[in-house]
Amino acid sequence: MAKQLDLKRECQRTRPDFVVYAPGSVDGSSGDTGNEHFLVFDGPDGSLMAVWTQSTFEGRSDQRIVFSRSADGRATWAAPRVLAGKGADPKTGKGMCSWGFPLVARKGRIYVIYSRHVGVNDIWSHTTGLMAGIYSDDAGKTWSEEQTIPMPRSKWDNPDPSVPSNWIVWQKPARLSEGKYFAGFTRWVSPKVRPPTPIKVWWGEPSVVEFLRFENLHDNPEPSCLVIRYFMSDDQALQVGLIGAPVAGNGHPKVSVVQEPSIVPLPDGRLFCVMRATTGSPWCTVSDDAGQTWRAPEPLRYRDGGPVLRHPCSPCPIYATGEGQYFLLFHNHDGHFGPWSPMESTFHRRPIYVVRGEYRKGARQPVWFSGPRFLMDNDGVPLGPLGKGMGRTDLAMYASMTFRDGEPILWYPERKFFLLGKKLPMAWLAEMDVPAK
Repeated sequence: MAKQLDLKRECQRTRPDFVVYAPGSVDGSSGDTGNEHFLVFDGPDGSLMAVWTQSTFEGRSDQRIVFSRSADGRATWAAPRVLAGKGADPKTGKGMCSWGFPLVARKGRIYVIYSRHVGVNDIWSHTTGLMAGIYSDDAGKTWSEEQTIPMPRSKWDNPDPSVPSNWIVWQKPARLSEGKYFAGFTRWVSPKVRPPTPIKVWWGEPSVVEFLRFENLHDNPEPSCLVIRYFMSDDQALQVGLIGAPVAGNGHPKVSVVQEPSIVPLPDGRLFCVMRATTGSPWCTVSDDAGQTWRAPEPLRYRDGGPVLRHPCSPCPIYATGEGQYFLLFHNHDGHFGPWSPMESTFHRRPIYVVRGEYRKGARQPVWFSGPRFLMDNDGVPLGPLGKGMGRTDLAMYASMTFRDGEPILWYPERKFFLLGKKLPMAWLAEMDVPAK
């Protein structure tokens, strides 16, 4: 039985260097057994800070945004404080808050922006929501009242204006575009506007990728006065497959399912983006103009003309470790893993492999990769409440990365239960050779 598991032992299965948070129960009785979308960032006071989405289990009405701070830079963390989502309606989910992400202005103001559910579902309660935000001017000690941030409607949204968009920003925005915070985001296509498809596309409901940029954040505006510019909207949105297209012979849906863009800068000033899809591999694209327009997505390969990286519809973040130097995390299989199929994302999202990437001037795909190297696994032991006593085994990388003393630290949720940190020494990454041609 899951409740008989030794939590101290379970916490060490992936051999973390740091433990940020461990729930108080396995069965959900402590209300904190869902922890994910773990974004650690450098605070304006020199500390490390983190925001994440916490709940009893993903999508339940107690889903909320929490905040913690580490004064010593990684080892010890304060008990999390709820920033948004407390007291949501248990029947409709109205008031629940999800997928918060941080931005730190030049003057030190910390913004946390998230999705607030209004009690109306279009696809899922934790993705259908208004954009809302709060801020702190004293390094997280106190926070402002919540304000709604206007978000333009899309052709992919429900035609009923009372139904919010289905969206998520899943990685920390970075100052990638003309010195302004920039991020990609997933927009799920409302069932009310997409053509009928021959199959149900499980968690990967039809979706597109768009981009946004915060134009005036460094001026410390109120959240409701943030000016956000959107790129690749409506018909320009990135698709992998086409909305309403038939199913391919291999069983992969051709209907567009592309999600969770992860973006890094290139030495030549362009941007490189990696996204998850349901085709058995990640996809990638390049922008020549600071993220305003993007090339049509292509499967992510180890190098130009090389094999594709194998990966199911699961997070595959890429992080920069220096100019023209990167690493990417993935599962190294296409979703057929043990007894599981690509449809069973609760179970096949493990183990984690890493590849090192290097910039290649003049290449079609401007980042080439080493061969895969095993990073970690949790042995597939179920943990946490799910259905009738089942539990999650996934090691999905809803993660983030920071530097301390010149070395990367990966911060990751483990089984969407524990929140952990692992050192990735630069010397260890450098052992992986990237082909020159």
